[in-house]
Amino acid sequence: MSLVVVLVRTQDLVNIAGVVRAMKNFELRDLRLVAPEEYEARRIEGIAHKSGDILKRVRMFDDLDQALADCTHVAGMTARQRTAKRNAQRPREAAPELWAAAEEGPTALVLGPEDRGLNNEELDRCHRSIVVPTNPEYQALNLAQAFTLMAYELHLARGEKPLKTPRKAADPATAADLERIFGDAEAALSAIEFFKTRNPEQIMRSVREMVHRTPMDAREAKLVRAMCIEVVRYLERTGRG
Repeated sequence: MSLVVVLVRTQDLVNIAGVVRAMKNFELRDLRLVAPEEYEARRIEGIAHKSGDILKRVRMFDDLDQALADCTHVAGMTARQRTAKRNAQRPREAAPELWAAAEEGPTALVLGPEDRGLNNEELDRCHRSIVVPTNPEYQALNLAQAFTLMAYELHLARGEKPLKTPRKAADPATAADLERIFGDAEAALSAIEFFKTRNPEQIMRSVREMVHRTPMDAREAKLVRAMCIEVVRYLERTGRG
């Protein structure tokens, strides 16, 4: 599977670094640069830390045709719809297609220079154009921002890694665990004289409803009990209970 990112005539090294940072975050590896105005790998790595593996793979080209010569599918990102009819897609729609195309051969995602984006001749080289929907009165995403949105959608389409779960899942809290919580919570509220001007029965009924709304596991139940118990013990130690 080969998906390459192609930046055309970039003007600011910082934007290259922003793209490299996003590539590193979303597990894209191959970057091609077409006639950048400035490029210095050491400075870019100073901005996009720990990206040396990507920078070692960067390939430079004099023009876009050279950079795309081996690609079988090309998608270009553009800030606005053009008058000519093009196969325009949103990032979420385009991402699965890009990965499917990458299974068949080298596939390129192309972005143009910061000031004007890809021109019509460059978009003519693209099989698809990708448009990020924004406020029509303020289309001011910069190069790195637009690419990061697309990289995120590519990451989701490929299959994101699940969030880490606790090393050892705790058993659900039992009814007995919850009743102990309610008893200790009532004791703590009483100790701080919370019920002085309030109806204890109504307050505790509300506490029950809140706890029942969000299922606890046994570890969480122990933590809540420990906090309630410590309130009472603290007041006893300081002579306030």
